[in-house]
Amino acid sequence: MSYFESLFSLNNKISIVTGASRGNGKSIAEALLRSGSTVVLIDILKKELSKTVKEFQNENLKAFEYFCDITKKKERSQLLKYIKKNFGRLDILVNNAGITLPEPSLDYSEISWEKTYDVNLKAPFFLSQECVKIMKINNSGVIINITSINAELAFPNNPSYQACKAGLKQLTKSMALDFGKYGIRVNSIGPGYFKTSMTNKSWKNIKRRNIISDNTILNRWGIPKDLEGTIIFLSSNASSYITGQDIYVDGGWTAKGIK
Repeated sequence: MSYFESLFSLNNKISIVTGASRGNGKSIAEALLRSGSTVVLIDILKKELSKTVKEFQNENLKAFEYFCDITKKKERSQLLKYIKKNFGRLDILVNNAGITLPEPSLDYSEISWEKTYDVNLKAPFFLSQECVKIMKINNSGVIINITSINAELAFPNNPSYQACKAGLKQLTKSMALDFGKYGIRVNSIGPGYFKTSMTNKSWKNIKRRNIISDNTILNRWGIPKDLEGTIIFLSSNASSYITGQDIYVDGGWTAKGIK
């Protein structure tokens, strides 16, 4: 293995990816797997998760499935017991799972607010808290929170999603500070508009699709594989002196002014 291969290698690392059955989560898990990591894919979509894990296993990648509702304290605790028993260590956590429940702000329901908060902000913190208890034993670890350009910019009629993603962005910095003494680095990745099931409605609307493309510098939507390089970089020794940072993988959306 060359120097540069070893710099980005994740051989012998144990990783967790939430929301990993499809879309961005699936590509994140694949990037970690192909870089040498063993990956536990987490989701509540049992059928889709099993299909995804089987695909990876058929290529002899070290993928494992674990069905878990990360909003439930008991299930998070059971997950970490599973990690301890079966792997004995944990090196990388990617908090990718998220939901979006758009409604007009004036009539936004408390139920939608609480559901979004539970998945997008509360669960990432308490899952990270549990994972750090294992990571700190080896005085090392990586946590990557998946935020959004919604953490930076206002979009209409989805206040809870934007508030939670902005909160997760700041939580990244808070955790980087508090967990750095254990050798744990915490960073966030903010995707722009990616073609996934979450954005399918916008993608099918040709006018909306073109407006979104035009808002980027690269004049296109992202695809899940566009996240892979950043994930590998932040998970590996190539970023050993980077923590508390937000990296936007958005085709230049947040950098663009007017034409």
